[in-house]
Amino acid sequence: MIALFDTLAAALVAEVPAALAEIVEGPEELLGGKLVLLAGPPEEVHGSLGDADLDRVVTRDTWGELAAGLTVTRHYGRHGEARGREVSVFIESFAPPPRMVIFGAVDFTAALAKVAKILGYRVTVCDARPVFATPARFPMADEVVVDWPDRHLERVGAELGPRDAVCVLTHDPKFDVPAIQAALRTRVGYLGAMGSRRTHADRTRRLLEAGAEPGELDRVMGPIGLDIGARTPEETAVSICAEIIALRVESLGAPSVPSLRDRSGPIHRGSPVADPADRTGAGPHDGGAPGGTDLGT
Repeated sequence: MIALFDTLAAALVAEVPAALAEIVEGPEELLGGKLVLLAGPPEEVHGSLGDADLDRVVTRDTWGELAAGLTVTRHYGRHGEARGREVSVFIESFAPPPRMVIFGAVDFTAALAKVAKILGYRVTVCDARPVFATPARFPMADEVVVDWPDRHLERVGAELGPRDAVCVLTHDPKFDVPAIQAALRTRVGYLGAMGSRRTHADRTRRLLEAGAEPGELDRVMGPIGLDIGARTPEETAVSICAEIIALRVESLGAPSVPSLRDRSGPIHRGSPVADPADRTGAGPHDGGAPGGTDLGT
């Protein structure tokens, strides 16, 4: 038993995602049985609940809870039957903070990084332009990376999972198309892209031309954010984070507020035209580069 807790403690010190499953109610001979799961690679399972079939079912469910970062109590039959309630298993997830990768060192990035940090995210800002991607501009970020998005995701993409988010806050195809293509190859739970409806339609066309499948583009939340009438960078940051929360809650069976992606009409309520970006090509919701500088130059 001590060895199990030593294994768990070592994983926590090393920031390896881990979970503890323990029988808290059930037959006396099973009570107190424990499993410790360590995320990989390679994945590891230590201990036993006292029954091979129960171990198999609880291990499967515990991996799912760990991926979602949830702590729950689940009920099973004596041998892991789904409809039984003879055994209650407390599953506690020990997951590191979720990650948010923000592509684009633009005006909206600082606001989004601040809100994400409040929500407990480990925030990375990535931009290929060293003049804009500096720790001085984004002191709230845990990491500022000067690189192209596809190259950065080649390095860290395998680490992203359902609790993590990728936010593309630019609307230059040289930047956001590779970013979205690379993000689609990961297991990231949220993928959003900023821009007007016209910008997103053009981006979608470019992605399809680059080889993306129509079905996989359903993962892209664009225009990004919930439809709460956000206009300023700070309001937009709240809109984006609210959408991330709403999608997570919706996946658990609860209703959510409509996303901008799923609505029609102006992004900015009260706008005199269909969309500011459709008139100017760089409306406030597009997250244009500082000083009007074109990305990729």
